[in-house]
Amino acid sequence: MSSDHTMPATDSPKPEMDEGTAEALEAVAEARRRLAEVPAAIVVANHAMGLFELAAIHLSAEPVRLSDAQVAIDALGLLVDGLGERLGEHHDTLVAALGNIRLVFVQKSSPATPNE
Repeated sequence: MSSDHTMPATDSPKPEMDEGTAEALEAVAEARRRLAEVPAAIVVANHAMGLFELAAIHLSAEPVRLSDAQVAIDALGLLVDGLGERLGEHHDTLVAALGNIRLVFVQKSSPATPNE
């Protein structure tokens, strides 16, 4: 008896993709083609606004989730501060959005002061 424990090679055909899988792959390919036509600064700005929205969601939650909001705000800050003017026409809007969400974070982080 041989001590070779390898499996014999088989020439079994690869399974064919079903119609749903083929359609999904084509949809992904089409999305990639469309995305390639958009300037990267616009795509990045869109994602940056998603981080702004994520921070706002955590800041408006009950109870407020400061730690989660801070991660989103810090990520937004890294994009905006790191890329600066390379964000093109969206730079000023993103700087303003970052400033606003940071202000809301500070307000939510501060203990409530009683009304006088």
